[in-house]
Amino acid sequence: MSLIRYQPLRYAGGINQLHNEINRLFDNFGPEQDATPAVDWTPAVDVSEEENRYVIHADVPGVDPKDIEVTLEDGVLTIRGERRNEKSVEEKGFRRVERFSGSFYRRFTLPDTADSENITAETKHGVLELVIPKQEKVQPRRIAVKGKA
Repeated sequence: MSLIRYQPLRYAGGINQLHNEINRLFDNFGPEQDATPAVDWTPAVDVSEEENRYVIHADVPGVDPKDIEVTLEDGVLTIRGERRNEKSVEEKGFRRVERFSGSFYRRFTLPDTADSENITAETKHGVLELVIPKQEKVQPRRIAVKGKA
C-alpha cells in the first residue's frame, strides 16, 4: 500500500495557482535582492554560449542607450535602465496604453571562464547585445610531493 500526501489546496483550482505565484514571488527575494529597485517591466533576453564567448541579447525597444546601465560586481552582470513614456494626447476621453514603460532590472551570474575585463555592450534596432569573451582555460599543473624518509 502506498501513501498519498493530502494537499487540500491542490484541488481548489485558482487558489492553488495564487498560492504558487505568491511563493514564487517571495522565493525571488533573498539577502542579495533586498535592495532591488522596483521594476516596472522585464525585457526578454536570449543567452547563448559560443566557442570563445557568451552573448546576451536583451529586447529594449524605445530605450535610449544613455538610459541603460550595465555593471559587473562579484561575478554578477547587472542590466538596468528605464524606458520613458512619450507624451500622448487623449482624444474624446479615450486612451489605451499597451506598451510598458518605466524601469527594468536584470541580473546574470557569469561563469568563472568569463573575461570580465573585455565585456562590450551595444544597442542596435532596440536590442542590447552584450558580448562576454571567454578566458583561456587554465591548464592543470602537476605539483611534486616531497617526503622525508
